[in-house]
Amino acid sequence: MKPIRRLGAMPFVAPPSGGFFSGVPFQDRLKAGLRAVAAIGLLMMLVSTGTAADGQPDVGKLAEQLRDLPIAVLPEEERAAAADTIPDDLDRRLRAANQRSSADWQGIRTRDDWQRFRDEKLRLLREAIGPAPEEPGDLRLQVTGTVDGDGYRIKKLVFQSRPRLWVTANLYVPAEPAESMPGLLICHSHHRPKEHGELQDMGMTWARQGCLVLVPDMLGHGERRQHPFVTAADYHKSYRVSRQDYYFRYDTGMQLALVGESLMGWFVCDLRCCVNALLSQPGVDPERIILLGAVAGGGDPAAVAAALDPRITGAVVYNFGGAQPETRYPLPEDAELTFNYAGSGSFESTRNLCRSAGDGFLPWVIVGAVAPRPFIYAHEFAWDRPRDPVWKRLQSIWGLYGAEDKLAATHGRGSVKGRPPESTHCTHIGLEHRQSIHPIFQRCFDISVKESDEFSARLEAEELRCLTPEAVEKLDPQRLSDLLPKIAASQIAAARLQRSELSDADRRKQLGEEWNSVLGQPSSPNQIKVRAVARRDEQIEGVRMEQAVLDVAPGIAVPLILLLPEKPTRPRVPVVVAVAHAGKDEFLNNRGELIAALLSGGAAVCLPDLRGLGETRPDGSRDRWGAITSQSSTELMLGGTMVGDRLHDLRAVLNYLRGRSDVDSKRIALWGDSFAKVNPPDRDFQVPRHMDDRPRWSEPLGGLLALLGALYEEDICAVYVRGGLSDFQSVVAEPFVYIPHDVVVPGVLTFGDLPDLAAAVAPRPLRLDNLVDGFNRQRPADDVRAIYRPAIQSYQDADAADRLVIGETTDSVSRWLLEQL
Repeated sequence: MKPIRRLGAMPFVAPPSGGFFSGVPFQDRLKAGLRAVAAIGLLMMLVSTGTAADGQPDVGKLAEQLRDLPIAVLPEEERAAAADTIPDDLDRRLRAANQRSSADWQGIRTRDDWQRFRDEKLRLLREAIGPAPEEPGDLRLQVTGTVDGDGYRIKKLVFQSRPRLWVTANLYVPAEPAESMPGLLICHSHHRPKEHGELQDMGMTWARQGCLVLVPDMLGHGERRQHPFVTAADYHKSYRVSRQDYYFRYDTGMQLALVGESLMGWFVCDLRCCVNALLSQPGVDPERIILLGAVAGGGDPAAVAAALDPRITGAVVYNFGGAQPETRYPLPEDAELTFNYAGSGSFESTRNLCRSAGDGFLPWVIVGAVAPRPFIYAHEFAWDRPRDPVWKRLQSIWGLYGAEDKLAATHGRGSVKGRPPESTHCTHIGLEHRQSIHPIFQRCFDISVKESDEFSARLEAEELRCLTPEAVEKLDPQRLSDLLPKIAASQIAAARLQRSELSDADRRKQLGEEWNSVLGQPSSPNQIKVRAVARRDEQIEGVRMEQAVLDVAPGIAVPLILLLPEKPTRPRVPVVVAVAHAGKDEFLNNRGELIAALLSGGAAVCLPDLRGLGETRPDGSRDRWGAITSQSSTELMLGGTMVGDRLHDLRAVLNYLRGRSDVDSKRIALWGDSFAKVNPPDRDFQVPRHMDDRPRWSEPLGGLLALLGALYEEDICAVYVRGGLSDFQSVVAEPFVYIPHDVVVPGVLTFGDLPDLAAAVAPRPLRLDNLVDGFNRQRPADDVRAIYRPAIQSYQDADAADRLVIGETTDSVSRWLLEQL
């Protein structure tokens, strides 16, 4: 294809293996050629003079007018409530999930009823937390050191949970081991790792009373942290050193989700390997393997592990299953009907499991699945025992087995908002909390500990570290940022090989089905209600503006504006649908010249605010603690994704446009954009969480939706992506995540990546400009070409290599789009 002379450098065009119009009928080639010539002539005049011929408007002037447009579309009475669109929808669906779960419970009458229900929910739970790895045949358990104490010994253990992923743990053993000893496993909270004083106290106390006590570092904590922030000296500004392990659960959770895993799944795998380690110890009693889950993030994985691993013969689970520390007491009399059994989302993915609400494995079900084994339903603070509906259900479940004596409950005093000593705050399981546990352990496991037996001789953290320099050199422990890229690459390579055997049509169909499976099965919006269509009488030279509100789902409204040439040259005009996370207002502010050039060239431009964007943007931040992250997490609990929801909305907009008599449904292009400023290449990305000077994140939603829209809507005639994410694999390559939570699609890297989406667009024209990596740095075009080899090959195979354009500049975008239309 002969390059067109223009101002600025030409972007990359994929090397042709055939002509631009290879395989295209002559009449279609002629029509396309004439359209291109007309567009080129018009745009050359616009570039050279700033005005158009035949009375067309001045592009610069038009751009200014567009920026000044009053673009609020929603009726005034709806605007105040627009920010609640997503929260209200999530609340409604959570209530429905709770009602379904309660209806299921009401149908359980016998032990067989319960076990059928339980087994199905546990199957769904296993699927949701990710594929379980093969049981390690050899933990390669090593003792890297010992500490002798008064009546106990501490062994510093290292063992393997996955290839080259090592667990560090302290094993407290009696100074004089007995022939039969209970094995206790403690899952620490998100606050502190294994060396914390409360954990030492428990290890020493129970070991002195004849127990083996294993206290591991959970993935991402202590010696297994994935970030570099260990001491105050590790960053040049003051930061919360002790909280970084907790904060980085956010990054680790998102990265594991992308490769089809979950932080909960890897926690459970670690705990299963810890059970293996306990069972390998001489003298351990396999009938007395007890798992304790601490407050604040320790109870969640402990409950799931106990439900799934029958080798765990008893469990103590804090703050999981029912009422939480944040629950307001007293509960209402009708709590059975009104209680929020499902919970809601937060940045900490172990507290709000993907699909838990949608598939019905709610926390009460997980806890109930431990029956009939001994179980302590434990609460850090005060608890409304008489009204707690989960406690009533647990009593009924254990009653089905005649095991009421195996179920117990404990609680502390005060509330999470109170202060000690009135409120029994603890870091893991405090001294006061343990006093309630000891008599239950005596009854169920013959573990005798009196209050006077509590022992504390706390050591410095360094004395309990397991990974000695010699062990590191010998074992070569790997971080997630070493393992996850390999997992992703292996999965994608296998999927690409399988798809390579298919025809182009079947390959595209299968890719669509695979994306459907991770997007949350977004339905095709066949029925939409169009309301509030209005033509605005704005003084825009050569352009008319229409506004519409589309009701795309119950309670979900999509406001949009449609800008059309006032005097089109033909009855039906082509249209460019532009999407970005910032919404239509920022589109006009940041891309006014480009929109003006498209309008002057005879194309219409549609700017929708998909749910949660623009006019319907919820209040709150998109950062780790933000309300929008919580909403995105809640959507995952319900079995959907925010990307899937917004794709549904985009397809509804396309359906609306196709139904208009003034739009050419065969000439619709998608434009996905980002207005986020990129980070410079030399930016320091190793910044602690909860700091104000963190690098900027990318905004890849627009580009992702444009590619997905073209995958599912085969009549889209062209796609333009600017500032989009180059690939999700770049997000898992380092411990730091700089994409927002609401663009994460769990499982996407099990079958493909964004280059595979681009390949599916072939042979339709596709232009990719200024793509960024996982750190929101602009990728050089050569790097993008290397990553997008599958797409380049797909275009070459389709004899349409010239239709894939990869560039680092945004020159002549309007001309390129008009050529394709």
